[in-house]
Amino acid sequence: MAHTDLDGQLIVEDDTEAKEPEEFLVILLNDDYTTMDFVVSVIVSVFHKDMRDATRIMFDVHEKGRGVVGTYTYDIAATKVNRVHAMARERGFPLRCVMERA
Repeated sequence: MAHTDLDGQLIVEDDTEAKEPEEFLVILLNDDYTTMDFVVSVIVSVFHKDMRDATRIMFDVHEKGRGVVGTYTYDIAATKVNRVHAMARERGFPLRCVMERA
């Protein structure tokens, strides 16, 4: 809606509400080749978890087939997924990482 103030300046009111950005879970997937040590190092370096949390998440990946490493906005989640894949490729591991709507 637009109107003018007393000085003749156009004032535009924005009726839209700010929405919270959509969030995505970032999930590591188990495979039979990637070492547990490498998974822990990825969790620490990419997701900034401490060793205790990283080890717990690694065991989720190993025992349950997947482990949630964090919840992020789309751009941050996509960047972290790409970083995990790049690190795994560099080391010759098939580690996969996906993102799902939270």
